[in-house]
Amino acid sequence: MHSKRIKTSLNISTYNWPQALNLCLLSVKALKVLPDEVVIADDGSTDSTRQLIEKFQQNFPVPIKHVWQPDEGFQLAKIRNKGIAASANEYIIQIDGDLILHPMFVADHIAFSEKGTFAGGSRVLLNKSYSEKLLKLGKININLLYKGVTNKLNGIHSGLLTNYLSSRYKINDIYYLRGCNMAFWRDDLLKINGYNEDLVNWGREDNEVAIRLVNSGVKKRTLKFGGIVYHIYHPENIKTKLSSNDDLLRKAIETKSVFCSKGVSQYL
Repeated sequence: MHSKRIKTSLNISTYNWPQALNLCLLSVKALKVLPDEVVIADDGSTDSTRQLIEKFQQNFPVPIKHVWQPDEGFQLAKIRNKGIAASANEYIIQIDGDLILHPMFVADHIAFSEKGTFAGGSRVLLNKSYSEKLLKLGKININLLYKGVTNKLNGIHSGLLTNYLSSRYKINDIYYLRGCNMAFWRDDLLKINGYNEDLVNWGREDNEVAIRLVNSGVKKRTLKFGGIVYHIYHPENIKTKLSSNDDLLRKAIETKSVFCSKGVSQYL
């Protein structure tokens, strides 16, 4: 826990879904504790996303940086690295642009942050019809009792449960985390050279970066019942290259890899 306020960058990855990003940024504006900046890591979206971001930049309570790269297929590891490089602050809270944030989201992550660790937060799934309704109305208030919320338990907000489970719940399960809700010390990411850009197309880039963090001596902690995000429904990504990404993940585990050669250092 921190007596002093740490400086945070909220890094949001996005690709061609401005309607969802709109709800995401509205929920950032409504946070009880704001990040010190927002960095939008944009994997090649068209002008409609840029226009939305420019609209928010005009009267947003904190600076918004828009980091864009050309659309060359799914390049999440690469755009995340560019976002990390552009981040000005010591603690990076990483989300996806298809999430609505709980009002305590950043406050929870700050309270939970601890040197020598990284964190994975909680995710609540919204079904197709509830998601469509929220997108249409531009609404960000989630009712957990609504039948469109599929895993309601993850939406319970409890500091007591968070503290109890922080170093107990699935801390050794490297598959139990999602890049859509993670937080790291920027220095820890730079030490391992960030995301491994050899992982292309969908999948495992989050697990692989977590493995190298653990191999470098950074412990995983689980922010359960806190740091809550609500995931707006979309069809699952096509898992075409998952087997080659699985091979790279297995290699990182077997060789106790810490550093990747094709990482964030290219953009620093």
